[in-house]
Amino acid sequence: MFRNLFKQQNAPDYTLLGVILALLLVGIVMVYSSSYVWAEYKYGDSIFYLKRQLLFTGVGLVGMFLIMAIPYGTWHKYAKVILFSCFVLLLLVLVPGIGMTRGGAQSWIGIGAFSIQPSEFMKLGLIIYLSVYLATNQKYITSFKKGFLPTLLLVFTVFGLIMLQPDLGTGVVLVLTCMVLIFTAGAKLSHFIGLGSLGLVGFLLLIISAPYRINRITAFLNPWEDPQNTGFQIIQSLYAIGPGGLMGLGLGESIQKYFYLPEPQTDFIFAILGEELGFIGGTVVIGLFGLLFWRGIKISLAAPDPFGRFLALGIVSMLTIQVMINISVVIGLIPVTGITLPFLSYGGSSLTLTLCSVGVLLNVSRYSTL
Repeated sequence: MFRNLFKQQNAPDYTLLGVILALLLVGIVMVYSSSYVWAEYKYGDSIFYLKRQLLFTGVGLVGMFLIMAIPYGTWHKYAKVILFSCFVLLLLVLVPGIGMTRGGAQSWIGIGAFSIQPSEFMKLGLIIYLSVYLATNQKYITSFKKGFLPTLLLVFTVFGLIMLQPDLGTGVVLVLTCMVLIFTAGAKLSHFIGLGSLGLVGFLLLIISAPYRINRITAFLNPWEDPQNTGFQIIQSLYAIGPGGLMGLGLGESIQKYFYLPEPQTDFIFAILGEELGFIGGTVVIGLFGLLFWRGIKISLAAPDPFGRFLALGIVSMLTIQVMINISVVIGLIPVTGITLPFLSYGGSSLTLTLCSVGVLLNVSRYSTL
C-alpha cells in the first residue's frame, strides 16, 4: 500500500512551511515581550523564558524537519506501538513521585530540569492510530456496533485517563479532533446526536463534580461578580485587549504584563499581542492560522490514500480547534480552559509536539497532488 511512498517524494508545501515559520517568529517575539517582567522578578533574568523558548523551538524544528523526511506510511506500521507508548506515559503521570503537579493538574513527568506532558504525545498518537483504524475499517463506520462503538470506547478511555489528571482543556481538544475524523469517515448523524446528548450530560457532571470548574463557568458568565478571584484572569485579559485598539500600544508597551495578567506568556499570550499590536496585529495572526487551516485541508484532500487524508485532517483539525478555543477564552467567549496557543505560547512539550505534528503534515504534502 505504501511501497511507492518510500521511492518518490516531492517538495513540501512551502506555503505551509512559511506560515509555520512566521508564527514561530511572532511567538518568539511575543514570548519575550510578554515575559521579561515576570522573568526578571522570578529568576533575575529578563530573558529566562526567551532562552527556553528558543531551545524548545530549536528542538521542535529539528524534529519537524526530520519527521518531514520520513514517509508518513511509516507511522501506519508503528501506530499500535505509538499508541501503547502514549498509554504508558499517561498511566505513569498518575503515579505519585513520577507525575508532577502544576496548576492543580498532575499532567507532567519530570526529566532533569525539564518536563514533558504525556497528554500532548497522546493527541498525536491517537490521531495516527485512529487514522489507521478509519482507513482500514471505513466500510464499518456506519455500523454502531462494528465501527462507531469501538472508536468511541478508545477515545473516551483516553479522555478518562486525561481527566484523572485532571486536564479538561486537552481532553476536549482530543475528543473534538477525533469526532471530526469519525464524522468525516462517514459515521451516521443519528449516532452523533445520541453521543452529543450523552456528552452534554457527562460534561455537566464533570463541571458539577469539581468546584473550580463551576467557578470558571460563573466567572465566564459574570467575571465582575468576583473580580479579585474567579473573574480576575478574564477581566485582566479584556483590559489588555480593549486598550489595544486598532494599532496597539506598541511592541513591548503592554501594561497588563506588569503583574496584572498572571503568566501572560502562556495561555493568554494573545491578550498581550492584542494590547501591543492591536486589532491589526491580532487579525494578521488569525489570518496566518486561517492560511494554515486552508493549506492543511488542501493537503488532506489531495493525499494519495485514505490514511494520509485522515492523518492530515486530524493534525490540522487538532491545531485549528486549539486555536479557536484559546482565542475564544482570551476574548471572553467561553470559560477558561488552560489551552495554549499553538506556535505562540511559551511551552516545552506542547511546542515540540506541535512542530513534530506539522512535520508529519508536511510529509503528507510531499505526496499530495496540490
